Amino acid sequence: MATKVLVVDDTIFYRKVLKDLLESMPDIEVVGTANNGKVAMSRIKAFKPDLLTLDVEMPEMNGLEVLQEIQKQGYDVECLMVSSLTPKGGEITIQALSLGALDFIAKPDAATAEENTALLKKALEPKLRAFHRRRELKNLLKGRPVSGKSTVSKQDLTDVDSVLAKTKAATVRTEKSKAIAIGVSTGGPNALNKVIPLLQPTLHVPVFVVQHMPKTFTASLAQVLDKNSPLEVKEGQNGEIVRPNVVYIAPGGQQMKVASAAQGKLIVRVTDDPPENNCKPSVDYLFRSIAREYGSKATAVIMTGMGSDGKLGVKVMKSAGAVTIAQNAATCVVYGMPKAIIDAGMADVIAPLDRIAGEILKTV
Repeated sequence: MATKVLVVDDTIFYRKVLKDLLESMPDIEVVGTANNGKVAMSRIKAFKPDLLTLDVEMPEMNGLEVLQEIQKQGYDVECLMVSSLTPKGGEITIQALSLGALDFIAKPDAATAEENTALLKKALEPKLRAFHRRRELKNLLKGRPVSGKSTVSKQDLTDVDSVLAKTKAATVRTEKSKAIAIGVSTGGPNALNKVIPLLQPTLHVPVFVVQHMPKTFTASLAQVLDKNSPLEVKEGQNGEIVRPNVVYIAPGGQQMKVASAAQGKLIVRVTDDPPENNCKPSVDYLFRSIAREYGSKATAVIMTGMGSDGKLGVKVMKSAGAVTIAQNAATCVVYGMPKAIIDAGMADVIAPLDRIAGEILKTV
């Protein structure tokens, strides 16, 4: 069954480019376009799309207002935000993700229309694959039939009570973690907004986070989380001394690690080192440094996201004796990164999103 998509953007160029790109992809049916949010709402009702590509900044009714109205009306439609690479665009996008948007793609700013189209296609294709798998998982969880060969296994559908069971390694571990390292991607801002605010000052350890995002977007994410959290949340800055009860977000478009400094201190290092797993920042990059500096006294957390960034980093951390927590399939927006950890047998604890903060606190 084809995925029905409604393209919503106030610029003719992006409406046409997105429409043409989507129509060139298999199993996609573009049911219409809209040049503002008000028109979009009427066409959601008429065409019943499965997915919206939704511009962030529009006249009449912007992307945030469309999301709020979708929730109010109870429409069963996912939204993929299309955002400009500006501080304002980043701020609105973070708000959109917290309102339930599936994910976002950034509007490219290349020299030619051909380059911009190619960059949009490259960004769109993995998001659509993630959407198809998410829809399949949701249907199976609700007992609905899935057309074609399923990519979701029975293990992915394990119920919440059984996946809370811990491995023997986690059960017998007696030492306490002195650092928390979190890796997350698609669906991450909303997941982080449900986990970070539950970490109280009694934590007494630093938290390091890699969220796959471009430059400017991570600054907006840190600001939103800081407003909602009892801990200080900030983008990591090169050379700053690591402090307890601070959440360090890796800056978009850069790598972040922890390093030793004088007098036994640890500092944050922000570098321009190459991408890993096509990611910058990369979870693997951060996690290797956590293993080196904290050894067994660390907790690795892998939450929703596509791909397998973090798998090698978790392997290094577990080799050093760290404990690993993975988000379960049913509560992931995209069950990719946690699945890679779980399938490799490296998850000590598998938990739904609403219990991850509690599992983190148990390790410290």
